[in-house]
Amino acid sequence: MKLKLLATAAVGAAALVLGTTPEGSLSVLSQAAAQVRPQVGGALKAASDLLKAGKAQEAMAKIREAEAVPGRNADENATLEGLRLSAASRLGDADGMAKAYDALSAAGKMPAANKLLTMEAIAGTYLRAGNGAKALEWVNKYNAAGGNSPTMKQIQSAAQLRSGDVTTVLKDTLAEIAADEKAGRTPSQDKLNTALWAANKKGDGATESALIQKLLNYYPTQKLWAQSLGTLQSKKGFAAGRYQVDVLRLRLVTDNMQGANDYMELAQLAGAAGYPDEGKKVLDKGFAAGVLKPTDDNGRPKRLADLLEKRIAEAKAGAAAAETAARGAREGDELVKVGFAQVQRGQAAAGIKLIEEGIAKGNLKRPDDAKLYLGLAQFLAGDKAKAQATWRTVKGTDGSADLAGLWSVYARSAKH
Repeated sequence: MKLKLLATAAVGAAALVLGTTPEGSLSVLSQAAAQVRPQVGGALKAASDLLKAGKAQEAMAKIREAEAVPGRNADENATLEGLRLSAASRLGDADGMAKAYDALSAAGKMPAANKLLTMEAIAGTYLRAGNGAKALEWVNKYNAAGGNSPTMKQIQSAAQLRSGDVTTVLKDTLAEIAADEKAGRTPSQDKLNTALWAANKKGDGATESALIQKLLNYYPTQKLWAQSLGTLQSKKGFAAGRYQVDVLRLRLVTDNMQGANDYMELAQLAGAAGYPDEGKKVLDKGFAAGVLKPTDDNGRPKRLADLLEKRIAEAKAGAAAAETAARGAREGDELVKVGFAQVQRGQAAAGIKLIEEGIAKGNLKRPDDAKLYLGLAQFLAGDKAKAQATWRTVKGTDGSADLAGLWSVYARSAKH
C-alpha cells in the first residue's frame, strides 16, 4: 500500500478547507479580515506564508502563538484550525489533524464535501505513525459517515493487521476475495496473502489450505509452489513424517527439488514404501538433469539404483503372489499398495482396479490416504477428470486433504 500518498491527500484535504490550494489560507484570512483581530491575524498570516514556503514546523509555532491569544472568535478559530490541519498533515501529526478536524466539525466550518477525504487522511497518517488502534477509530468514523473508498479499505486492513485483530482481518478479506470471484475478477495476491497470514495466526487450518490452493490456482509460479509446500509442512496437524514422500513428489513435478539429496531421499522413500519403479524413475530424472551422478558420494546413487533394479525384478516375479495375498487380507490396505505399485510399473488400468477393490473391501487403516493415491493413480493414467473427482472426496485433517487439494490444483495446469 502506498501510504506515502496519504500525506499528500491530507494536505489536499486541508487545502479544501482553506481554499483551492494549501496557500489558499491567505484568501480566507483576507475574506475574514473584519472578524480576525490583528494580534491573531498577524500570527496566522505568518503561518500561512510559512506553509507556502514549505516550513510547516515554523508555521505550527505561529499557529500556537495565535492560539495563545485569549477570547478568540469563531472566524479566528476556523482560520487557525484550518491552518493547523494543513501544517499537521505536512508534519505527519495525526493528533494535530484530528484536533483541527474535530474543532472545525463542531463549529460547522468543515465543508461536507471535504469530511470523508480529511478522515481518510487522518486514518492514514495514524497508520503511518504505527498507531493501528487510532487508525481503526477513524476508519470507523469514516464508515459511519458513509465513506467507501478503496484506499480506506486498505488502511482498514493494514490497521487490523497491526492491531492483531486477525479474526476481523480474515473475515473481511475472505469477503473481499469472495466478492472478486463472484464478479469474475481474480483476487489480488496481496489479498490472498493477507487472508493466508490471518488464517495461519488464527490456527484455521481448513481455510489456510483453501487459500494456499487459491494462490496456486491464480498465481502458479515455481517459487509460490516452493513457498506453499514449505508452509504445508509447518502447518499445525500436518503429519510431515508420514507424508514426506508425498511432499517430495509435489516438489518433483513443480521443479522444486532442492539438489541431489531430495532426489536420493524420494527414491529411497518410494523404494521403502514398496514402489521401487517410482524410485528408479526419480533417480533417472536426477541423472538426466545432471543433479545426480552414479559416482557421487562414493557411488551411493549407483548402489541405490542397483538396489531398486533388484527390487523391481523381485516385485515383478512376485506380483501374482502379492496380489493373491492382498486379496486374502481382511483389510484393503495391501490391495491399495499393490495396485499403486502396478500403476508405477506402467500397468495403470490393472493397478487402479486393485486400488478400487481395496477401498471397496474397507477396514482401511487410513481411508483418506487410499483415496489420495487412487486420485494420483488416475492422474498418472491420464484421467484428470476422475482424479479431480476422487481428490474432492479426501477430507482427512492430518494432511491428506491438503495434498489432494494441491494435486488437484497442479493437475488443472499440468500437461500430463
